[in-house]
Amino acid sequence: MAEIPNDLLFTEEHEWVRKTDDADVVEIGITDYAQGELGDVVFVELPKTGSSFGAHDVFGTIEAVKAVSELFSPLAGEVSAVNDALEREPGVVNSDPYGSGWMLRMRVKNASDLDQLLGPEEYAKHIGQ
Repeated sequence: MAEIPNDLLFTEEHEWVRKTDDADVVEIGITDYAQGELGDVVFVELPKTGSSFGAHDVFGTIEAVKAVSELFSPLAGEVSAVNDALEREPGVVNSDPYGSGWMLRMRVKNASDLDQLLGPEEYAKHIGQ
């Protein structure tokens, strides 16, 4: 059974969103379910700080032994930080997807867009848990 933390929001594409101390900035990564489906992550391609994306835009790719998948921006905004450690250790996405496996921080264009994301219970239903 995939881990689904109660303090996060989720997308149907299996990204998670965590609010930060700055009301306009969120942290984004992929879910435990997603990393489990992918298998061993061997490469993560992330955008540069300052890049802007609309909701549902592709912001990068994740490569695992089984497949290469696109990463989708859960919200519209500008990338304020990227987890550069994933270049050296992409497997952290497997071992700690909700902690040191975070991918980027984004300054959200419209905070009300968070209301469109799935809560933990909705996400659990989405993945059949």
